[in-house]
Amino acid sequence: MSGHSHAKNIMHTKGISDAKKGKVFNKIAREITVASKLGSPDPAHNPRLRAALAEARVKNMTKDRIERAIKSGQPGSDDKGVYEEVRYEAYGPGGSALIIEALTDNRNRTAAEIRTALSKNGGNLAETGSVSFMFDRVGEITFPVATATPDAMLEAVIEAGGDNVESEEDAHYVTMSVEDFGVVRSALEAKFGDPSSAKLVWYAKNDIPVTGDAAQTLLKLIDILEDNDDVQNIYGNYEISDEDRAAFAA
Repeated sequence: MSGHSHAKNIMHTKGISDAKKGKVFNKIAREITVASKLGSPDPAHNPRLRAALAEARVKNMTKDRIERAIKSGQPGSDDKGVYEEVRYEAYGPGGSALIIEALTDNRNRTAAEIRTALSKNGGNLAETGSVSFMFDRVGEITFPVATATPDAMLEAVIEAGGDNVESEEDAHYVTMSVEDFGVVRSALEAKFGDPSSAKLVWYAKNDIPVTGDAAQTLLKLIDILEDNDDVQNIYGNYEISDEDRAAFAA
């Protein structure tokens, strides 16, 4: 099963600072709160909450923080924030296309902040549908690389009805259709236990190379967007070389 490389599609942040780690925790806590609000506070009966808790554990989020986030989504909570799921489509530097997902309690504020970030870094907001047609909406389940050998994971994915598995240095990335997401997740959880992540994502149909100054501007834009408290996920159709990434990190 060959397929789209996960590393090319999603920005990985390694060795993040304490400040950024705090923002990551805030984003996960917001997802836990929304998942708890929209479904059962019991993860056994709430797949979205179960997935959010798995990510929280992977990121070493404290039990107290997790419990507070769950409670915040329940009736009678002191947390008055009402979060809305919003998706933005945009064009970035170098002809790249971006899909930005957010959870916000103020749609106007979030849209203004994202528009400003784009305009200052070679991008602009696009009309709904003008970018998303370049992506496929799929289910993605991630397991630590130590969970199974690539061959064993591939065999399990085929038996479960999944479409593809990319075994990389850090993890196995399993993909399937949106319609098969629940069935495949249940089968793989029964065999391997809780995954590191399980969610619906956007995979670019075709990547475009972005190099040089355009790559540096794009990486800066993504860094700014990731730093926004409301932004949960960023997906793009760009391919940036290790050299350009290293130059940005320096």
